[in-house]
Amino acid sequence: MSETEKLGIDTRAVHAPPAAVPAETPFAPPVYRTSVFQFDSAEQYADVLAGRTPGYVYTRIDNPTSDAFAAAVAALESADAGQPFASGMAAISTSLLTFLSAGDHAVAVGALYGGTYGLLHHLLPRWGIETTFVSDAAAAAAAIRPTTRVVWTETLANPTMRVPDFRALAAAAHAGGALLAVDSTFATPVVCRPLEWGADLVVHSATKYIGGHSDATGGVVVGRPDLLAQVRATRAELGGMLAPDEAFLLHRGLTTLPLRVRRHCASALEFAHAMAAHPKVASVDYAGLPDHVDHALATEQFDGGLYGGVVTITPRGDRAAGQRLCNAVRLAGNVTSLGGAHTVVSHIASTTHRQLDDAALAASGIGAASVRVSVGLEDAADIVADFTRALESLPD
Repeated sequence: MSETEKLGIDTRAVHAPPAAVPAETPFAPPVYRTSVFQFDSAEQYADVLAGRTPGYVYTRIDNPTSDAFAAAVAALESADAGQPFASGMAAISTSLLTFLSAGDHAVAVGALYGGTYGLLHHLLPRWGIETTFVSDAAAAAAAIRPTTRVVWTETLANPTMRVPDFRALAAAAHAGGALLAVDSTFATPVVCRPLEWGADLVVHSATKYIGGHSDATGGVVVGRPDLLAQVRATRAELGGMLAPDEAFLLHRGLTTLPLRVRRHCASALEFAHAMAAHPKVASVDYAGLPDHVDHALATEQFDGGLYGGVVTITPRGDRAAGQRLCNAVRLAGNVTSLGGAHTVVSHIASTTHRQLDDAALAASGIGAASVRVSVGLEDAADIVADFTRALESLPD
């Protein structure tokens, strides 16, 4: 009888033989579904926890599956390091709290996602952090102060699809001793890689295009190793770590990301042209349209012919007109997220940007009736037909 067989049944149930560690490299990333990691000694445990020895202690701090996902996104973004997060907002808030302290100042450029706006406008002032909201690179340069630590922008502004001048923003930020951080969720590294244009940090809500299937929530930040080490330290304190199962799903989405995003972009361009020609549409925001204010800038900074998969259309009428359009479409679902296989819509003023009052909406260039459309992977002709029918059902 072995020593193990001499143990009680309860003890043997708890202390089952460990799984073998294969010598062969797994072809797909394994899921390390464990909350903790075991050490051979108390000294080894202390050394890894203190960072004197590389390793894993606790999945709230690091996990191999989650790290593999962040490293894969970093490779796509031409970055040297990445850190995973439980959501896009966890990535955004942790990045800002890493580099902003009481008395510091931030500059936010262009229309922002409502959650980011709410964080900067409502929450961070509680800790003595002030933000100046500006429209473009020239205004950003003028707004930078000695206390400015971060300039924040979005590759494709949510939901106006405005495009920043990365080189000008990077020059202004760096001249003032600040970092340029870019939320590139709407573009993905398939469309644009802001680090190549001078940005210091790039943030993604991986819940969107990176995951691509509306079945996992996560975020990621990429950039220089020295900056990402600071971001990791803040995340370890705040606790917004990406779970390994979610990391596996998001990592799997990266395999088809270029294929999916190119299809999203092609269909979105066709959809935008069709909506711009409809008499019941007051305006269309899509950088791929030649009359978009930032079309030339997008063409310069984005990979050839790709302008993203999100189109904002504003039907003629008031706030109710936008909600009626959302209710009238059949293929598109009323969904808060985007970037998946299905076409989805959001009435912006009452959902994604509910944090903004009418004055803030107008200042951001968002109409009360505006509807954000995440163009999916359905046949483009079917999407156009669905919205055309829905628009024609609206009262004159």
